[in-house]
Amino acid sequence: MGRHRLSRRRLDVKEAAEVLGISSEGVRKRIKRGTLASEKEPGGRVFVWLDEDWTKSDEGSDRDRTKGRTESDSELVEVLREQLSRTWAQLEAEREANRENRRIIAGLTQRIPAIESPPEAPQSSVTASEDPGRGVPPDDKGVDSRPPWWKRWFG
Repeated sequence: MGRHRLSRRRLDVKEAAEVLGISSEGVRKRIKRGTLASEKEPGGRVFVWLDEDWTKSDEGSDRDRTKGRTESDSELVEVLREQLSRTWAQLEAEREANRENRRIIAGLTQRIPAIESPPEAPQSSVTASEDPGRGVPPDDKGVDSRPPWWKRWFG
């Protein structure tokens, strides 16, 4: 199967800009990005290689391609609008949830001063290893003289 090769036309940057309908700077940027084939002469002048389907002589078929693109573009725009409206609805729902969370937090922070801290107990000589619930003071060495709980319980 043979490949069909399009004929190409060599234009300077200004001519290429007119054919493509963009500015000369836009052509230079496309050359820099590598999206347009180009060559530079030893004198520094730059030429762009454009396929014949982009030249003005084939303007009618270019318009036909543009018409096809606008039909598919309108479908794409409609899909994007639908996605955007769903995104806006989701954003509004998130904003409402955020407002509700702020109201809850504000209510809770107002109640914090109303909650009284327990009164502080007077400092005693009880060590941290003692069980304050038993009420039996340790002997001189800091050891409880009572038998273990399981012996008291089971006898």
